[in-house]
Amino acid sequence: MTAPTAPSAVATGRFTGEAWFAFIACTFIWGSTWFVIRTQLGEVPASWSVTWRFALAAAVMFGLCVVRRESLRLSLRQHGFALAVAVSQFVLNFNLVYRSEQYLASGLVSLTFAFLLVTNTALSVLFLGARVTARFVVGSLIGLAGVALLFAPDLASPASGNVGLGLALAFGGVISASIANVMQASATGRAMPLAPGLAWAMAWGALIDAAVAWTVAGPPVISLAPGYLAGLAYLGIAASAVAFSLYYRLIRIVGAGAAAWNGVVVPVVALAISTLLEGFQWTATAVGGVALALVGLAIALKAKSAG
Repeated sequence: MTAPTAPSAVATGRFTGEAWFAFIACTFIWGSTWFVIRTQLGEVPASWSVTWRFALAAAVMFGLCVVRRESLRLSLRQHGFALAVAVSQFVLNFNLVYRSEQYLASGLVSLTFAFLLVTNTALSVLFLGARVTARFVVGSLIGLAGVALLFAPDLASPASGNVGLGLALAFGGVISASIANVMQASATGRAMPLAPGLAWAMAWGALIDAAVAWTVAGPPVISLAPGYLAGLAYLGIAASAVAFSLYYRLIRIVGAGAAAWNGVVVPVVALAISTLLEGFQWTATAVGGVALALVGLAIALKAKSAG
C-alpha cells in the first residue's frame, strides 16, 4: 500500500472530491452516534464507556498504521501536541457529552454541537488570526436565539435543573472539541502525521479516561450484553477511528470554519433518529427553535466561508 499524501501546509478552503467524501461520511456516521451513545449509559459508568471507546479506537488506528507501514514515532513536541488533543477532544469533550445525554435527548445534544462553528471561529480569531464579518456575528446570534427558544419551555419549568445541567455539560463539550479542531487547523496540526498522531492522541486519551473513570467510578466495569458491545464497536471503530480520521483530514483541506458545515447538517440526522427511536416530541416551539438555529448557523457559516 502506498504511503498517504502529505497534507498541504495551508488549508485551501475548497471542497475537493476527497473533502466532500469526508464531509458526507462524517455527517451520516456522527448523525447516528448521538443515539448510540445512549446505549452505553446505565450499567456501565459513562467514564468507563468513554475509556473502552477510545481504547478500541486507538487499537484500530495503531493497526492501520502497521498495515500501511507508517512510522509510529513522534517527537517529544509531537507527543505533547497529541496529548493536548487527547485531553480536549477524547477526555473532556466525550466525558461531558456522555453525561449530558443523561439529561437531554440525543438530538438536542447534537444541536448544541452545531455551535462548533461559533467556537471554532472565535478560537481561530484569537489564535490563528482569522477574521469574521458582521454577517457572521448576526447569524451566530440568530442561531443562539434558536437554541434558547428550543430549550425555553424546559428551562422555564420548576424542574428544569437537570435540563440546565445537561445543556451546560453539552456546551462544555462544544468548547473542548473546538479547541482540538482549531489545533488541527494550525500549522503545527497540519504538519503532524495524521494517522500516527491520531493513534497516539486516542491512546493518551484512553489512558487519561481510565484514570478519571477509576477515580470517579471505581474499578473497571464493562457490559457483555450484545447491544452494549455492538454500540461500543460502532462508536470505537466507525465513529472514532474512521470518522475522526476523515474529519481531521477535512479540516486540513478546507479549514476549521468550512468544515463546520458538518455541524449544521448532523443535527438534522440526529433529530430525525431521536424522533423515531426516542419519541422526541415536536412542538411548535421546538420546530421554530430548530429552524431558527439552523438558519442562523447557515447564515453565519456562509459569511465565514465567503470571508
